[in-house]
Amino acid sequence: MSKQTNKTVLIMNFETESKSYQAFSEIKTLHAERKIHGEQMAVVEHDHNHKINAKDFLDFTGGDKNMKGSLIGMLVGILGGPLGVLLGWMTGAIIGSSQDAKEIRDAMNVFEKTLETIPENQTGVILIAEEEHNEYINDIVNNKLGGRVVRMDANLVAHEINQAQQAENDAKKSAKKGWFNKKED
Repeated sequence: MSKQTNKTVLIMNFETESKSYQAFSEIKTLHAERKIHGEQMAVVEHDHNHKINAKDFLDFTGGDKNMKGSLIGMLVGILGGPLGVLLGWMTGAIIGSSQDAKEIRDAMNVFEKTLETIPENQTGVILIAEEEHNEYINDIVNNKLGGRVVRMDANLVAHEINQAQQAENDAKKSAKKGWFNKKED
């Protein structure tokens, strides 16, 4: 029995969209039964343009109800933006051409791991929660619905989101500076 009480980001993938929604529903029940302490959850789709889009969202805290400012919202925002599209192409190319995909997967950052866990044209669930015992979610995802789950520390995810937002801001500033400082010949 694995004990874990810190906040975790769980990325789940299933063969069909209906199984993603079933997991979404069953995880709500786990929260209601106090088997996990959910914070936020979303059903997401990885579309054919390498972008992640939210299809449904739940804020368990009863607070913000808005996905945009949430950790999941920021993660989806980055994965749905230009950086996410670029990462999607790079991740697919790297894993597709690699002799040792496991080595690359182990070295991937949060965004690449999310894109790899929920492959293109599939849906999944992203959950931020505290789990006292991880077997509740493992049982639903792995045993009942035939999916898979990847867990990442929420602090690491928040840190990488912050770094990505800073990189995007720096790139925008650099692009504007380069564009507006062009000299006409």
